Amino acid sequence: MTDLSRVHLIGIGGAGMSGVARILLARGMQVSGSDVKDSRIVLALRAMGARIAIGHDAANLELLGEPPTVVVTSFAAIPEDNPELAGARVAGLEVIRRSDLLAELMTDHRQLLLAGTHGKTSTTSMAVVALQSAGCDPSFAIGGQLNKAGTNAHHGTGDIFVAEADESDASLLRYEPTVAVVTNIEPDHLDFFGTPEAYFRVFDDFARRLTPDGTLVVCLDDEHAAALGERCAAAGIRVRGYGTAAAAAAHPGVECGAEITEIVTESFGSRATISVGGKTLNVNMHTPGVHMVLNTTAALLAGTLLGADADKLAVGLSGFTGVRRRFELKGEIPALPDGAHAGVRVYDDYAHHPTEVTAVLRATRAKLDSESGDGRIVVVFQPHLYSRTTEFAEEFATALSLADRVVVLDIFGAREKPVEGVDGRIIADMVRTERCVYVPEFNRVPAVVADLAGPGDIVLTMGAGSVTMLAEEILTELGQ
Repeated sequence: MTDLSRVHLIGIGGAGMSGVARILLARGMQVSGSDVKDSRIVLALRAMGARIAIGHDAANLELLGEPPTVVVTSFAAIPEDNPELAGARVAGLEVIRRSDLLAELMTDHRQLLLAGTHGKTSTTSMAVVALQSAGCDPSFAIGGQLNKAGTNAHHGTGDIFVAEADESDASLLRYEPTVAVVTNIEPDHLDFFGTPEAYFRVFDDFARRLTPDGTLVVCLDDEHAAALGERCAAAGIRVRGYGTAAAAAAHPGVECGAEITEIVTESFGSRATISVGGKTLNVNMHTPGVHMVLNTTAALLAGTLLGADADKLAVGLSGFTGVRRRFELKGEIPALPDGAHAGVRVYDDYAHHPTEVTAVLRATRAKLDSESGDGRIVVVFQPHLYSRTTEFAEEFATALSLADRVVVLDIFGAREKPVEGVDGRIIADMVRTERCVYVPEFNRVPAVVADLAGPGDIVLTMGAGSVTMLAEEILTELGQ
């Protein structure tokens, strides 16, 4: 066991790090950390008692007055030459990854872990809200902030711990789930895995991490998740599937635990009828799209496998108001009769993979169709990572062509250095839609969107990087 009495987290303001920091503080541990800038998250952690420095420096390891018992880093976000990481190694301090810390925090809990290429944060959030509605008080750590609770982590009084299981660096193999959900599997993070086969293999390895009485839950509407379920069932692992009736019939080798019998798109989102545990339940979802119906069904099935009441879980799921940056409504222009942008709504979404972009745009189109208006979809898309852009440029262009008008920004490199000849233009040049423009200058985007958008349109800022900051500026420009 790692000594968690004094924990220093490098990059403490990030979505993942801040969550485990909250839990540590709630459990009475001393916490210090650092980040590149102040933020609301950093201020909140300071208010809870964390000692946090802005900027990375080896001296930050003394923020608690004595060296930390452990230093926590992230494979993806923290470079090897970080001065605090280097200082910790010189001083002989124990250094672990966030996934190692999360595994320690989940010890002695029944673990509900949500994995998959897409939908982890949304499904994890749904599971938390559903279990809370059913009278449980689970601990949880998710990669986004619940709109209703306004937080990304909580130290609960119950024996259930709900968390995302991140596959991007194989860190999900640190956990021992009681219930493991796999929403879908599609090759990604090949900069780490090298080949699609290696990426697929990590989910098989994850399934073998289940406790002896554990259950693997797979989406039968996803080809690769269903195939994982069939392999595991044949190997003697307890597997339950979820999905549409057609998908359940197509995969008889996996016992179906939750079947979707009807999906109706409404102006507010979606309505679904789901059969689970001998009951037929109606659930309303405030975020549109078949992918969200599938995520909801996964959360419902997982909750019942942990012993929660299905009816109460369904009530919680119907009250789920979403996660920040997942089709999050940022504002709406008043529907004035003479307004050039009357009734335009601006949403922000984290989608940064072609499959995610496709799902969000199809859901948006269904929403507009259900409203019987003339609104169009205007997307402001920021590619994420040079490697992902190079790998999926054609797929991104095909996905974005589902919109009516598209603005492509330059690439948000995150941890990667720029690559000569690779920019947002390689996607924009392949988009086949009414109008697509490449706008590398951030400050020009609001005016460009104002020129493209008209009454009743939906504007979507989309991507995993800084594009989220444009939503408010776009609303201001549209309002003028």
